Amino acid sequence: MWGRGLPRAVRLLVVARAVNRLGAFSLPFLTVLISTDYGTSAATAGLVTAGFGLASIPSRLAGGRLADRIGRRRTMVLGLTGCAVTQLGVAGARSLAAVAVWAVLLGLVFELYEPPSQAMIADAVGPADRVRAFGLLNAALAAGGMGAGLLAAALGRWGLRWLFVVDALTCLVCAVVVQLALPADHASGGDRAREPLEEGAARVRPWRDTALLLMLLSGTVFALVYSQLLMALPLALERRGLEPADAGLLLTVSAVTVVAAQPALRVRRFAELPAPAALALGYVLFGAGIAGYGLAHTLPGHVAATVVWSLGDAFLLGRAFAVVAGLAPPGGTGRYLAVYGLCWGIAAVAAPITGTQLLQHAGVTPLWLGTGALCLLLAAAQPLLVRTGAADGEPASGTAARECGERECEEPATGTP
Repeated sequence: MWGRGLPRAVRLLVVARAVNRLGAFSLPFLTVLISTDYGTSAATAGLVTAGFGLASIPSRLAGGRLADRIGRRRTMVLGLTGCAVTQLGVAGARSLAAVAVWAVLLGLVFELYEPPSQAMIADAVGPADRVRAFGLLNAALAAGGMGAGLLAAALGRWGLRWLFVVDALTCLVCAVVVQLALPADHASGGDRAREPLEEGAARVRPWRDTALLLMLLSGTVFALVYSQLLMALPLALERRGLEPADAGLLLTVSAVTVVAAQPALRVRRFAELPAPAALALGYVLFGAGIAGYGLAHTLPGHVAATVVWSLGDAFLLGRAFAVVAGLAPPGGTGRYLAVYGLCWGIAAVAAPITGTQLLQHAGVTPLWLGTGALCLLLAAAQPLLVRTGAADGEPASGTAARECGERECEEPATGTP
């Protein structure tokens, strides 16, 4: 079994995220909801969705800060319940101004969950098991995505607003699982919670770690590609004469592919690939699949392209988070992962704008072919962007960690992000 031997907290987090992922199919349809229900252009809808992405950037940094102040479990529960409330607000909005406000509020709470949950996984396992732990998380999210895509395809034909209602319900279920099943936080808000933050602040400087910043650059480009894929796919399908809700079916195909690929990833030839090689292979497959959308005009053609880019996805996400966790010094995992995770917030701002503008002014084929070419450039750049030692699981191999080691400083292991 893929999760055998991993700590209980990791397995519980994975289960909670799988439940949450079951309903996390609404955001790719936010642009469509705005443009269809309020009669706006695709470009205007993209600007509103970009407002969500802009708000998600401070949300991730706040997630790391709140995990220090009130504890990891409390921060996760706060973020999930906040998402539930704001998703219901989006579903109930009756004007463009209202939905824009709710979208921004959703962005402000959307990323609170990620830094504490990722840091909990990274700190619960040794460096050698991080790729497997994050790979398990990726596979579980994909498994939840199987049902999510089917629900999106069904509910999307009934009404796009129902996607946000169901998403809100799964956020609440996930919050209950986290609250009841994960270990309680330690002395939140007291001296024990503040001391690691105060002592570590002078020692853990992720923004001065060149290796981390290179990973952030690479991750931002990939996040732009991935977010643009999710945001533009329903609109692109509509322009090809297909149902926008068919994007849900394609996301289900993607989830099935990622889960089915997990045994192959454990084969020694793939498992022992150095991180730059594994990431480069993933980007090549991802780019080839997205370029396939540019040539596809039927649903089966889109399905085939989806299988290809999903195989690339199976190589990418778990490995990238393991690389970043390996760069962090002791006690700095959460902050390193929070900084790296900013790539998704940046992409969430840019992708709705670039995707809708390219669709409106260039068309479907240039959008997908250009995005695929960008992935190939990423593949070629991996040997220059990824530090091999940290990529292969050696702890604290980033420049900030080495500087800390030279000063013989050590942050308490109990510190949170």
